Amino acid sequence: MTRARSRTSAPRVSALEDHLGYWLRFVSNHVSQAFVDKLATRDVTVPEWVVLRLLHEGPQNPSWLAEQLRMTRGAVSKIVDRLGEKALVARSQGEGDRRYQQVALTPQGSALVPVLARLADDNDEEFFGHLGAADRRTLSRVLQEIVARRGLAEVPVE
Repeated sequence: MTRARSRTSAPRVSALEDHLGYWLRFVSNHVSQAFVDKLATRDVTVPEWVVLRLLHEGPQNPSWLAEQLRMTRGAVSKIVDRLGEKALVARSQGEGDRRYQQVALTPQGSALVPVLARLADDNDEEFFGHLGAADRRTLSRVLQEIVARRGLAEVPVE
């Protein structure tokens, strides 16, 4: 009798598919991996793309980049170093203060940013192009509302 009672009194365990978070992660993982694969054709990682896109607005100092990305200066420095090795960005020292640095796109980096942006646009189109404009706006609004309500600030770079 104890066994029968424990079976009937056991709480219902929801299925993975019952959770919105499951579906968000499912879609996010596939969208992200497809974008990683597209960027890899240009020898660029997602964190490098994010830095390149930020620098497309103009030269910045590493501290500003770290603040925007919510990363340490050391982590940003590693990304900038890799981009420098690929000749996509260049560092320059400030006049009068050698400790102050700015990072700017090289001509090669400037030419690459629109190509990478097109890859991002294509990736979005592949996954969300079947949605009508109103549904895309609604999805974007709902996701941004969740970000705001939860106070999420970290830029997704992974």
